[in-house]
Amino acid sequence: MNTVKIRNVVIGEGIPKICVPIVGKTKHQIIREALKLENMHVDIVEWRVDYFEDALEVEKIKEVLFELTSVLNNIPLLFTLRTANEGGKKEIHKNEYVKINKIISVSGLVDLMDVEVLTGDEEVADIIKTAQASGVKVIASNHDFEKTPVKNEIIHRLRKMQELGADILKIAVMPKSKLDVLELMTSIVKANEEYIDRPIVAVAMSDLGVVTRFIGEMFGSSLTFGSVGQSSAPGQIESDALYEALQITHKILNNKPVSEF
Repeated sequence: MNTVKIRNVVIGEGIPKICVPIVGKTKHQIIREALKLENMHVDIVEWRVDYFEDALEVEKIKEVLFELTSVLNNIPLLFTLRTANEGGKKEIHKNEYVKINKIISVSGLVDLMDVEVLTGDEEVADIIKTAQASGVKVIASNHDFEKTPVKNEIIHRLRKMQELGADILKIAVMPKSKLDVLELMTSIVKANEEYIDRPIVAVAMSDLGVVTRFIGEMFGSSLTFGSVGQSSAPGQIESDALYEALQITHKILNNKPVSEF
């Protein structure tokens, strides 16, 4: 698998990295949430821009980003403008979604950008090309809050993301049973072994899928989402507890005594 390096964080090797979302409504709340992350087990910070009261105002977004990057110091920042179609807080027209993402991708204020793959092939490819030309890595994503697609469909979506040029491929699904959780994880194993050459992020949401958030190293999921305070998706684990679970899983997989933890 090809790895992706963002500042000092390497995604795609070793223990899955922890990403924590910031979901404040105002600039004050956003910066306050960022300050809480000091000394926490966080590898990447995701700003969920759709929670922001001025989420469609580019200059307001830039103002927040300028302060946010200063507060986070050297922690990589993931910019995510999640649409209502995929569980976000804002109804956003496709053209506006593309415009905002492209402007922010060349601002020099973000390290990583989430792009919803179902936006449209041409639009997604355009955002990815613009972002990567500015040194910004891209996570192509798909969130299914209704169900867990069958294995072939999961792999098809991941391959589409790869074909469009994304650096990291993310799929999040809603399980209705334990078998759905297994369907997702076996899909990731097959995708990694036969089709995909870059990091995958695989999440089964809700309490039923919580195990997928800390066993990614076993099945080939390279990034996981935790929370500090308010979560951005059902089933997220508090970041310090998630860190401990990841460490224990890593020791077990590498035949090290858990007592060493």
